[in-house]
Amino acid sequence: MKLDTPLSNALGLKYPIVAAPMFLISNKEMIVACAEAGILGCMPSLNARTTEAFAADLAWIRQRTDKPFGINFTIGLTPKERIDADFAVCVEYGVPVLITSYGNPTELAQRAHAHKMTVFHDVISLAHAKKAEAAGVDAIIAVAAGAGGHAGLISPYVLYPWLRAELQAPIIAAGCITTGQQIVASLALGAELCYIGTRFIASTECGADPGYKQKVVEAGPEDIVYTNAVSGIHANFIKSTVPENFTAERGPQAAKRWKDIWSAGHGVGLIHSVAPIGEIVETLVREAHDTWAKFA
Repeated sequence: MKLDTPLSNALGLKYPIVAAPMFLISNKEMIVACAEAGILGCMPSLNARTTEAFAADLAWIRQRTDKPFGINFTIGLTPKERIDADFAVCVEYGVPVLITSYGNPTELAQRAHAHKMTVFHDVISLAHAKKAEAAGVDAIIAVAAGAGGHAGLISPYVLYPWLRAELQAPIIAAGCITTGQQIVASLALGAELCYIGTRFIASTECGADPGYKQKVVEAGPEDIVYTNAVSGIHANFIKSTVPENFTAERGPQAAKRWKDIWSAGHGVGLIHSVAPIGEIVETLVREAHDTWAKFA
């Protein structure tokens, strides 16, 4: 089995895997480790507190790799001034992939294409997917049920082939992908890339608290709760980190959302150790090849 797709080839990736951008915990170290492992590492621009800090992160990355990586812009949750400033930094450092979420990607997609960037947009429904495709994005991230963080309710068995049949844009599978077997299944269902978040929380390079990583290793799917109490939008979190009666309303809280209340998806059930990203990717690829060989 040759583990590639038209989209992974176009991006210059060795394997069709994306390390999803995770708020607060994805970092520059992860991006470089992913690049060296042959996959696309990503992080939100907002993980840097200021545009100046974001620029310093990109400079650090560019000193260590010339391979592709992606930056996430949360459109509806970020002041326009910050988006504009961060976008200018992306142009300066030649960021090749822009991932947009929580808003209309039309303007950013147009600006990104003017600088030869590839744009992904995440969705949980066909209606959102059609709007994103009309906005001109290059690929649709289909966020299925059980994904860490903000997730939809549609099974991946249906979501990926359904969107593939309804859209012209390539589909990126997202939600519960933690093994090579699931990578093969996602590609078989019509995806061109696999978007993996929770598995990379339990990586050496990830900026998550050590206790967070251990929770991911120890938890099972039944330890994940789907709730809108944390951010006002339904998302998946490790149940034991969500305080009783916590609300999404602004105001003083004993626990800070995202920082103390830890997000993860159902894929925790198949994660058994913390390991370097390079080792995780090697395992995923070996599992994918072994799976393919069973049915070839």
